[in-house]
Amino acid sequence: MTNSSTKLPVLGSDAEIGVGLLNEWFDPIEACLRDRVRELIQTMIESELEAVLSRPRYARRPKADPENYGACGVAGHRHGHRSRSLLGTFGRVEIAVPRARLDTSEGKTTEWKSKALRAYQRRTKQADSLIAGANTRRVRRALAAVFGGAVSKDTVSRVWRKVKADWDAWNARSLAAEPVVRLILDGTVVRVRLDRKATSIVLLVVLGVREDGQKVLLAVKNMGGETSQAWRAVLDDLVKRGLRQPEFLIVDGGTGLEQALAALWGDVPTQRCTVHKHRNLLAHAPPRLHDEVSADYNDMIYAASPAEIEQRRRAFLRKWRLKCKAVADSLEEAGDRLFTFTRLPPSQWKSARTTNAIERLHEEFKRRIKTQTVLPSAETAAMLFWALLASGQITMRKVDGWHSLTQKLADKPIDLAA
Repeated sequence: MTNSSTKLPVLGSDAEIGVGLLNEWFDPIEACLRDRVRELIQTMIESELEAVLSRPRYARRPKADPENYGACGVAGHRHGHRSRSLLGTFGRVEIAVPRARLDTSEGKTTEWKSKALRAYQRRTKQADSLIAGANTRRVRRALAAVFGGAVSKDTVSRVWRKVKADWDAWNARSLAAEPVVRLILDGTVVRVRLDRKATSIVLLVVLGVREDGQKVLLAVKNMGGETSQAWRAVLDDLVKRGLRQPEFLIVDGGTGLEQALAALWGDVPTQRCTVHKHRNLLAHAPPRLHDEVSADYNDMIYAASPAEIEQRRRAFLRKWRLKCKAVADSLEEAGDRLFTFTRLPPSQWKSARTTNAIERLHEEFKRRIKTQTVLPSAETAAMLFWALLASGQITMRKVDGWHSLTQKLADKPIDLAA
């Protein structure tokens, strides 16, 4: 009697199932791409060795030039290749790494070591950052198809320990040499597992803007909330490691952060995020008035000059004191800190009005961990946020108007008298 069961044959684990399905859908583009990756890596290492020896493969060593010492390269010779396996976001590739012996000044020889491919390196940094953000079961299920089933339990453990060591060193590094002139501070919410339950926590994020306009991550910490004590602990740690007083601050407007900054840098010009204040205004208005509030607010914030902003602010308050007093009161609560950006050159207004730089980082972070709706722990969340930046998967560009960062601020923002 024949078996008419419609069940699929059992392949084993979820990872094996994912790999099996992908094998049935051969993709010539992916296959060709990985071949090109292998060729590119091998060419890169071969070129590095050629530069050291000053000659390509099978070529004779050039004669020494007494007038241009060192032009003939380092004395040495090649001696074959060795096979290396490298795991990256492009998958696993087998490459042939050239070998060479270099002559030393003591009359001995030493093995040449590539700087592009470090000794014992088996994975790229981007692959490490993908693996380190989750537990073993989730990594094997989510990434086994991408890496061809190459992610094992021991691999995850080793990667996590290495990334954790780098993360600890990054948190303790000196900031004395960082030419930071501006800080952007905000909290961002992520979902993690605490006591076997999915819980939302807040990561406190501090971005710095260097003199050349380049944004740099200075801190990302889970402190249990956005209290003044939590923010003060983060700021004190930055100061302890050598961070100098910034010339300009951009904040989300939270009470805890405002209190911490007032106690530490009370005289530093501070900009309240205009996007956060927009949300506050909408929270004080009925839904049917949201479009009208937004239109009036944007006309004010995005006006072309301080004088025009001042004029439209007065018009906004006159209108909404009569129509919805809570909206006018919310705008007045922000005071002149909502318009501190007008003290800067107009080319900087776009980057100085909001904490959107941190918001964009959070969106990129969520996009790259979308296979994991809940991260294993609070520490993992902060570490993975940093790892995605450190590995280059998330990049930050210079702020708008960075050419004028050296210009001094104007004496005061707009006149708030209404």
